Amino acid sequence: MARTILVVDDEKRIVEIVQAYLEREGYRVLTAFDGRSALDLARSHSPDLIILDLMLPEVSGWDVCRELRRKSDVPVIMLTARDDTTDKIVGLELGADDYLTKPFDPKELVSRVRAVLRRSEGKTAPGTILSVGDITIDVEKRLVRRGDEPIGLTPLEFDLLKVMAENPGRVYSRMQLLDKVQGDAFEGYERTIDSHIKNLRKKLEIDPEHPYIITVYGVGYKMGEG
Repeated sequence: MARTILVVDDEKRIVEIVQAYLEREGYRVLTAFDGRSALDLARSHSPDLIILDLMLPEVSGWDVCRELRRKSDVPVIMLTARDDTTDKIVGLELGADDYLTKPFDPKELVSRVRAVLRRSEGKTAPGTILSVGDITIDVEKRLVRRGDEPIGLTPLEFDLLKVMAENPGRVYSRMQLLDKVQGDAFEGYERTIDSHIKNLRKKLEIDPEHPYIITVYGVGYKMGEG
């Protein structure tokens, strides 16, 4: 069955180009030109991935992403109209999985779509269960629980957690983590790992004195015992 991609942008020409490239690759494409319509389509059609412009009428892309993350871990690729690091960091902190700055090459966008969908699918050994403190990670089902309580993570957050949980105590640089979870360390992107780590901590940590994810200053991050 074809994967469904929701493309959201108020520039009709951009939507048409992106739709054409995605459909050529076999994806089913839904389109929206404002934030309110995007939320309606996301709720009614449950797309496999959303390409989301930040500057939207009705409801901004930031608010759309914030609303999506309340109930869904659907992968989100942001489109930003300017090369503004603040915009990207805010979007990533809200739970977006990747970003592209306009103008962009549609072929690169399709490549990013494939990469994010691969991460969300996961390709791991059946039956693998990882444990860190009172957290269990079902690698095959891509589920994280504390006891019987599920913890909702985005695909990229899950992959970051899995990588570090597989080798507790090992220190990973930002570039190493990025390469592990994306398969391609895009230049200038490694600092956005900090935003995803920050989100993971919010979802995992109970006692700041006994963190699951430890910052190794000047180097990167490692998995503690929680």
